[in-house]
Amino acid sequence: MPLPTIEWEGDIKGRIRLIDQTLLPNELKFVYCEDIKSIWHAIKTLMVRGAPAIGIAGAMGVILGIRDIHTKDMDTFLKELRQVVTYLGSSRPTAVNLFWGLTRMERIAQENKKRSVHEIKEALLQEALKIQNEDKIICRQIGENGAGFIKDGNGILTHCNAGGLATADYGTALAVLFRAKEQGKRIHVYADETRPLLQGSRLTAWELMHAGIAVTLICDNMAAHVMKQGKVHGVIVGADRIAANGDTANKIGTYGVSILAKEHGIPFYVAAPVSTFDLSIKSGNDIPIEERSPEEITNGFGRRTAPEGVAVFNPAFDVTPAKNITAIITEKGVIHKPSHESIQYLLGKHTS
Repeated sequence: MPLPTIEWEGDIKGRIRLIDQTLLPNELKFVYCEDIKSIWHAIKTLMVRGAPAIGIAGAMGVILGIRDIHTKDMDTFLKELRQVVTYLGSSRPTAVNLFWGLTRMERIAQENKKRSVHEIKEALLQEALKIQNEDKIICRQIGENGAGFIKDGNGILTHCNAGGLATADYGTALAVLFRAKEQGKRIHVYADETRPLLQGSRLTAWELMHAGIAVTLICDNMAAHVMKQGKVHGVIVGADRIAANGDTANKIGTYGVSILAKEHGIPFYVAAPVSTFDLSIKSGNDIPIEERSPEEITNGFGRRTAPEGVAVFNPAFDVTPAKNITAIITEKGVIHKPSHESIQYLLGKHTS
């Protein structure tokens, strides 16, 4: 059973408990967030990360932000709620699940605005907990829907971390691997270390080892060599935002892996919940890409590895075009050869 990445403790006056993922694998430490600034900081600094987990953190963060609003005037309350949502949304711009969770919380408040402020606060807490519980079910279904792509004896390459640490329970990309193992399939995972913050080596390798799945850690620039040797039969990654045409934003380096997979004739799968789709964005060209601190590259993990004053470009994500993606695995089903039409068909079928 995966460790709980993020949990709400107590009632409306409670707090958020989360695993500080910046310390893994050397230290397993739980951090407690008791105000909105602390959860904003946790999201911004990647203490909590992964699109679904960020969505949950954002929803729970709303509770921290609104519980001390003491007005009884509904217009004032909704105005201050909007400020809370805007503030939390500024923590990370690329992961659409954050905005999905925040929008969902704001919608619940609007739907209940004829009730008292106290009642709305309680409704918001229940909605945050509902988002978390739904994610657990979603992760399991993604694993079920994707496990059929994994054959006994396969070697699978993954990039970054899309396991239980990135969600409420079981992961997205890693959920497929966990389910395949439960089905008795022997698999061997090649985990890219994922520069510059090493989520593959620090988090993915740690999760897979704890799950009893054979894993070999490789540097990002070794992927082509491993593929050429015939050790990789499939690539599976998560996603932070998927445009209406199937272009997919994921951790920086994913685009390059998709090109390598295409060159070597290896299927490339994306595993993500339907909440990661942003149909308001036509293509990957319009996905906002977060740029992070230069120090993550020049002073990674506290040690300087580059000259003082060197110019640095540090995008946190890149976009893989739909043409490089074999299929997108969701909890609602699998989208083969992603396109605007195939995405609309799956999503429309389950929302009509």
